[in-house]
Amino acid sequence: MERYEEEEYLACCGSTQFAKEMVKASPFASVHEAVAAARDIWFNKVDVNGWLEAFSAHPQIGQSPSPNHPAAAAQWSKGEQSTALATATTSTLQELLDWNARYRHKFGFIFLICASGRSTAEILADLKKRYPNRPIVEFEIAAQEQMKVTELRLVKLFSSKIKSTSKGDQHATVSVKKAEEDRVSIIGGHLTKTSESSFGKTSQISTRTRPPITTHVLDVSRGSPAAGVEVCLEIWKGNHPRPLFGEPDVGGWVIQGSSTTDGDGRSGQLMSIVDVVNPGIYRISFNTGKYCPSGFFPCVSIVFEIKESQNREHFHVPLLLSPFSFTTYRGS
Repeated sequence: MERYEEEEYLACCGSTQFAKEMVKASPFASVHEAVAAARDIWFNKVDVNGWLEAFSAHPQIGQSPSPNHPAAAAQWSKGEQSTALATATTSTLQELLDWNARYRHKFGFIFLICASGRSTAEILADLKKRYPNRPIVEFEIAAQEQMKVTELRLVKLFSSKIKSTSKGDQHATVSVKKAEEDRVSIIGGHLTKTSESSFGKTSQISTRTRPPITTHVLDVSRGSPAAGVEVCLEIWKGNHPRPLFGEPDVGGWVIQGSSTTDGDGRSGQLMSIVDVVNPGIYRISFNTGKYCPSGFFPCVSIVFEIKESQNREHFHVPLLLSPFSFTTYRGS
């Protein structure tokens, strides 16, 4: 059972209210349990002032953390922005700073995004895309991005504690391996794009701003998004109502779209943006063999059904991947 101090949770999320609630809820048997508690606390117990306090604890994208930041938070922040800073030019960095200022003037808080593995150009494009949003919509998106950052940092917090106690301890070495395996099932919020509200409910807005089926790939062995994974979406149009186990399905699957994951592990548009998605059986396939030639899986396919009663819902089917295992689930 792992127990941490308030200051350590504050490094994961800059809300004092969040850190205090995490201490109250601890100890946690695993990082998976800690992440589940963190989601509940962040979306259901932390108030608006707590959200704003957490937002303000982040440095502006493209800038270094202030000396007032907790040491761990400052170190993690530098790592999360490392790709952005490494890919920045003088002009793109200046443009990012200008847009950051415009964003803050409009919304009253800094532009917040889980920057891990994302280039300056990608972050700038996302900032411009989100800028037209209504304040209430953008506030919820920022809260979702904060949760992604918090989850990644909780993984690092638990991993660092286990590793620091594992030297010379055979039982603790087993815990290190278990912690790595736990990564496969803990980053759910990190993989969803924006749709969960502050109360954990599904958005009821009927007009879509993204395709009804999306996916996102996280390389849990590295603890970062998986870029460059080829993705294909298909729908079943075979002679039978559904594909039959053990039966050949030649000609039964019809391609809806294909793409390659970007620096944030997100696929491009796999289908058109429509209010009502056709009910049926869909298959998302990932070219994992090309992404990780030494891995166990040459490819991974996920088959799922969308019913008539679900045709206005959004289906996010993330993939949490490591060389020798994978996990998926339905996100929101």
